[in-house]
Amino acid sequence: MILPIGPVHPNLKEPLRLKLKTQGERVLSAEIDYGYVHRGIERVMKGKTWQKGIYLSERVCGICSYIHTQTFAETFEKIAGERAPLRAQFLRVLTNELDRIQSHLLANSTYFKCIEHETLFMYMLYLREPVMDAIELLTGNRVNMGWNVVGGVKMDVNQSHLDSIQEIITKLESEFDRYVEMFDHGPMVGLRSHDVGKLTQEEAIKARAVGPIGRASGLKHDLREKHHTYQDNFDFKVIWRKDQDNYARNMNRFDEITESMKLIKQVILNLPEGDVRKKINIPAGYGEWRNEAPRGEVTYSIETNGNLIKNISIRTPSIMNIDACAKYMLKDVATVADAISTYASVDPCIACTERVVIVDESGKSGEYVYPEYKLEYKSE
Repeated sequence: MILPIGPVHPNLKEPLRLKLKTQGERVLSAEIDYGYVHRGIERVMKGKTWQKGIYLSERVCGICSYIHTQTFAETFEKIAGERAPLRAQFLRVLTNELDRIQSHLLANSTYFKCIEHETLFMYMLYLREPVMDAIELLTGNRVNMGWNVVGGVKMDVNQSHLDSIQEIITKLESEFDRYVEMFDHGPMVGLRSHDVGKLTQEEAIKARAVGPIGRASGLKHDLREKHHTYQDNFDFKVIWRKDQDNYARNMNRFDEITESMKLIKQVILNLPEGDVRKKINIPAGYGEWRNEAPRGEVTYSIETNGNLIKNISIRTPSIMNIDACAKYMLKDVATVADAISTYASVDPCIACTERVVIVDESGKSGEYVYPEYKLEYKSE
């Protein structure tokens, strides 16, 4: 039989419909229906100045809104052949890693709710709240921060704010391992997470899975390795696993939180003096820039006409990761309940996925067609 899940379901953060083909409880295959929060942001951006475009880019996603403005700004900086001041680059790393922590905690909390581990569900939200406070201390806002501009960030940070952020991270470290242990060695892991929702390395490559999803299947692909700020200034390692299941995806996010806390400490300890913003003259041209969002690779391709956006295309990680889930992870899952938890383990963002105007392959509607490129994976 065909069993529809959604578009409104208690365990789905955003509206989307899963169509599960089942035999008894076993899921034989799955299809996904999109279109419930379609907004056409790329079309709206055309003809706008970068000041209006960056405002819209932050509203592509409400959970990882920050990385969209950073990628937008760095694309314009690339077109101009400029970089933000070093202090601004450090502050971008600080904000990005704080945002990664809160996003990963929210993602894992949703998964724990799906496997009916309500204790860990609540503890993840409890840990997330001080991190949101740290983001507010730094930028003035918790979600849509309005922090990045072309040429740097809007304002400098006070030492008292850095000290407070340091205290929040230190307290998080002291409590974090306890809750990871509850998941790693708790009874729910064996029953609901190990060997559930398998995505092999070959399947991950076929689906072009990115972020913690690809890395949990053995793909050592993290764009922070190639970003000049991380390369030149920070001790950073890629987190990855070989387990290839729901357990691996959640543990990978936990391990990345630990790595993000180390990066935040490095930023606070080594933050250079100097300006946080400089004026950049933007010529007509084309640029493409990629960053590692909490869910994986975000790419902006922008064509400018001076200060105006002529064409823009945004590629987000959930496009690939949801496809990997539908094609491979949900195939032959033992129960419908496990299908829901497997979908949650991907941490899908529907708002990101549905940000575009849908066009046919010929591009006859006049929409900008994103150029194809090949992801380069390193696997063990």
